[in-house]
Amino acid sequence: MKNSKLVIWFQELRVPFFTASVIPVLVGTALAYSAANVFHPVLFILAVLGIVALHAGANIANDYFDHTSGNDWLNKNVTPFSGGSQLIQQGLLSPKSVLIAAWIALSIGGLTGIIILLLTKSFFILALGIAGLLGGYFYTASPVRLGYRGIGELIIGLLFGVLPVYGSYYLQTRTIDFVPLVPGIIVAMLIFLVILVNEFPDAPADSAVNKKTLVVVLGDKPAVWSYRAVLLATYCVIIVAILIFKIMVFPGLLYLTTLPLAVLALKFLNCDVLQKSGEHTANKLTILLHLVGGVMLSLGFLLSGS
Repeated sequence: MKNSKLVIWFQELRVPFFTASVIPVLVGTALAYSAANVFHPVLFILAVLGIVALHAGANIANDYFDHTSGNDWLNKNVTPFSGGSQLIQQGLLSPKSVLIAAWIALSIGGLTGIIILLLTKSFFILALGIAGLLGGYFYTASPVRLGYRGIGELIIGLLFGVLPVYGSYYLQTRTIDFVPLVPGIIVAMLIFLVILVNEFPDAPADSAVNKKTLVVVLGDKPAVWSYRAVLLATYCVIIVAILIFKIMVFPGLLYLTTLPLAVLALKFLNCDVLQKSGEHTANKLTILLHLVGGVMLSLGFLLSGS
């Protein structure tokens, strides 16, 4: 049963990490409810299905193209959070089946986007959907390989932060304004931290195939300081939003309750611990911070709009 096809494909999809795509949709939808008192459940469900399908397709494509580049074959420090699924390397899935699955998942995401387009007649949503599809696929796919060019973390911040928060808000309100930018930036910074902390174990293999992640480009210690700076920035943005601009007061206060979790994550954030085999505490806490932080923002918007 351990290696049944269902279990294998569950591992390949990396289902537990779908929170990275669901959270920004929750935040954007909750913000729309708070700002405009609107909620269209069908559009919300379609948005979740669409972004999860694109996320799944990106995960699978990542495995395929990190196989063809040799990256995952060289990785000797695989963790539950990095190094790919290793299912191709273990002989449990063929490269061809993985590539086909990636295209199927991306096609489902594209089809969902077409349905949303037919319902909304919005070419703005179409543009966001195309950006998500192309960005997810070409994150590791040749010839673009965005994740190999020193901008991977920024791309992830856009695809799993600013764009889906803004898109979900627009999908509900049909309004283009500055309201979703601050929460979108916060979610982007949180997913940036998740990606960054997961890059440390992969750094030797990434360097060997010239994959220019932030950890490879900066080195371990500057990358750790980058993590600290971005994490601090999320709280600074919240405080400025509350005290200076008088916005996001309740959501911001709820987000500040994650501060103990952030302090705990920083406690385990050092180069020796991050590269130690079997030690994943900082990774777990960062993922939890993204989840709890996103939920707190969403809850704050919902309660302030009720």
